[in-house]
Amino acid sequence: MGRLRSSGWRPTPLREFVLKVHQRCNLACDYCYVYELADQSWRDRPRVITPALWRAAARRIGEHAAQHGLDRVHVVLHGGEPLLAGTRRLISLIGDLRAAMPSGCRLTVGMQTNGVLLDDAMLDALAGADVRIGVSVDGVEEDHDRHRRFRDGGGSYRAVEKALRLLGARKGVFAGLLCTVNPAADAVTTYESLLAYAPPEIDFLLPHTNWANPPATGRAHGAWLTEVFDRWYAAPRQETRIRLFEDVMSLVLGGHGRSEQAGLSPVAVAVIETDGSIEQVDSLKSAYPGAAGTGLNVLTDSFDAALRHPGIVARQIGVEALAETCQQCPIHRVCGGGHYAHRFRPGEGFRNPTVYCEDMRLLIGHISRRLAADLAPLVTL
Repeated sequence: MGRLRSSGWRPTPLREFVLKVHQRCNLACDYCYVYELADQSWRDRPRVITPALWRAAARRIGEHAAQHGLDRVHVVLHGGEPLLAGTRRLISLIGDLRAAMPSGCRLTVGMQTNGVLLDDAMLDALAGADVRIGVSVDGVEEDHDRHRRFRDGGGSYRAVEKALRLLGARKGVFAGLLCTVNPAADAVTTYESLLAYAPPEIDFLLPHTNWANPPATGRAHGAWLTEVFDRWYAAPRQETRIRLFEDVMSLVLGGHGRSEQAGLSPVAVAVIETDGSIEQVDSLKSAYPGAAGTGLNVLTDSFDAALRHPGIVARQIGVEALAETCQQCPIHRVCGGGHYAHRFRPGEGFRNPTVYCEDMRLLIGHISRRLAADLAPLVTL
């Protein structure tokens, strides 16, 4: 830290806070990084966050916003499954969050849910509290139910589809869809099935794996994404936003990204668990037990203390945190080394290329060529 500060570097204040309001889930998705992978700390944490803890978290967020003069912060209600916390608890929590913000700082609230418990009453309450809702869904029924099942083995697609129909009828509440890339599913069919719900945005996420258990599909994830890109990019009008594609396009053209999957922008996110623990992004739970931990808690520590944690610093210093092979790669400023959790190698830590290195090369190269071909006539004018 001393060397970094002497060079003029300063940490980027946190602007997004993922608040775990319920530690359990009503689904048993086989790829879940919280319940099915390396870190099983959820077992030892309270099922649901208490009013004392969410108020402590709200005070810390407000304190951080005031100290750094932030004009906006974003809180994502998360789990487990956040809707298990119940309507009254959620609305009370949101009210306390808003009350803790300093003057001049706008709080936006989002929620990421599996959608199973969404009904008219819950949607009315959340819409009234100005919450924007994102839903996880993995394409057509057969593909979705292959991985996103109830604990009795039954598929969840029908319940999620019903919720999405309700959500689609409420303007300004629907944030978008989150879909995990699945090379076994048809790429274009998956994308078009998601489009049927008219989402304002889609996030396509690579499965959380690393060098301890690399995907056995070569460049299949990258090829899958290029198929979706071509269908999305060639549409006569913009049907939805896709953050990964927009980020890569922006970065190729010299701009900035806004996701964890590409680029070198400082990560400004912290997670607050149901026991008040302050953690790094929880996708790190896929690496090893304790990978996301900081040893800090909102009851005793500020978020400025989290900014000094080596793991958070590493995700804010850009190219300096990349492996040497990544630094020498011609597309490293676009790729950004890939998702941080996907770089982990046992015995070596996170200073490695992403386990999806070849997939990212394929996708970025493909997008670059499409942009170059479309821009070439303009360059010659």
